[in-house]
Amino acid sequence: MKILLAAILSSFLILVSSFAAQPRPNILFILTDDQGWATLGCYGSKKVPTPNLDRLAGEGVRFTDAYVMPQCTPTRAALLTGQHTARNGMWHVIPWYGLPWARMQEPAFREQLPREWPTLPKRLRKAGYATGMAGKWHLTSGADGDYVQLRAGDAHGFEFVAPRGPGTQNEGDKWVDHLTDSAIGFIRERREKPWFCYLAHHTLHGVVSAPPELVKKHREAGAPESGMFNATYLAAIEHLDTSIGRLMAALDETKQRENTMVVFLSDNGGLDTNYNIGSGALTISKQEFDNAPLRAGKGSPYEGGIRVPCLLRWPASVKAGQTCSTPVHVTDWMPTLLKVAGASAASDSAKAETTLDGIDISPLLHGETLPERPLYFHMPLYDLRWAATPCAVIREGDWKLIEHFGDSFDADLRYQPGRKLELFNLRDDLSESRDIATAEKARAEAMSAKLHAWLKSISAPIPADNPHFDPQRQFEETKTKQVWNR
Repeated sequence: MKILLAAILSSFLILVSSFAAQPRPNILFILTDDQGWATLGCYGSKKVPTPNLDRLAGEGVRFTDAYVMPQCTPTRAALLTGQHTARNGMWHVIPWYGLPWARMQEPAFREQLPREWPTLPKRLRKAGYATGMAGKWHLTSGADGDYVQLRAGDAHGFEFVAPRGPGTQNEGDKWVDHLTDSAIGFIRERREKPWFCYLAHHTLHGVVSAPPELVKKHREAGAPESGMFNATYLAAIEHLDTSIGRLMAALDETKQRENTMVVFLSDNGGLDTNYNIGSGALTISKQEFDNAPLRAGKGSPYEGGIRVPCLLRWPASVKAGQTCSTPVHVTDWMPTLLKVAGASAASDSAKAETTLDGIDISPLLHGETLPERPLYFHMPLYDLRWAATPCAVIREGDWKLIEHFGDSFDADLRYQPGRKLELFNLRDDLSESRDIATAEKARAEAMSAKLHAWLKSISAPIPADNPHFDPQRQFEETKTKQVWNR
């Protein structure tokens, strides 16, 4: 019996040792800028081929219901802190701008990601990962960085930060090749231990720019010079897709393909329609790419603003060809990546900035399910270039509620004062064309109550009536903070 027990124990220890010896994955996290759900072939686009991203989807998991915040700073803050913007206070694009005479008073927002906060790269670095970044930062200013570039990389967890590209990020190919080359250089040189590479492209953010030969190609194929589905925009999508192919080839060449988790995500929905600001009657400034079947685009609480393309490939651990329809939130990526990296999501600090709001979604990668949960979004700000007024959102199962706290624009862009609830069933109405808040009044109010309970639980500020409301100036945006006389 003792011999048998010893043999069993020995076998168990060998199994445990073998499991523990499995190398931790490298992590390549690609975040694009303003790329809509409908821009990829694997999501139904027929406007421009995206063979490399489609192949990435086929070799891993395609998430159909992946959510972020509707603009860049909020999504980046949620990704790198693992916190809802309602908790970390970074729900507004920086640097500061606002509508101080609007009907509702916008709450003050955080304008810097504090150096001392425990970010994703800090935690991975502490766990033994090499950490590098290339591209757009947009979370600090001053000595630390600006929206274009992170300068204080070490302070925020990165041991390597790629330099700026030639010229500016608004010309040529928007540094797509430069940033891709920088990421390839990093993953070639850091093979002695697992690495985390955060590649944050500036494309497709305006000013949209792409290689001239590609623009010419799409123009000659019939794409217009400007407006919806214009040649430059299509060329930028194609050029970005080509860069993804180069990254995947580099992983193959360096024999890192199998144990590298590649995540592809956009920071918000694509630029569908941008409006002129300064008056109550919104007029179209420019249009780029229709997000249909999703409604609206960047800056909006509708699906076109917050539902984005999301792909994941990890050949050593994740079966190819999967489609996942479980809703996932940008705050989920930090606990998930910490889990697969063998880094603890727990903190030895009780401070609020160490709280993680997301959950580990790695079971979804293996065909398992997660307990149902509501997803929340807090957007207590005005940004009229996207027809956005202060609101919050809850998605629960197939149901989605948008609560406009004090005013809104209707589907015809007419300004409407007053609180408003909009309720949609996304299973039956993905385009959010039928508001059924009146028909489902009890459900709408119950979801609103749950939304407010969540906001209260994390002490999130809710916009109130503005004591400085001026009907003549309510749509006037300024970059100058007002100092009011008491």
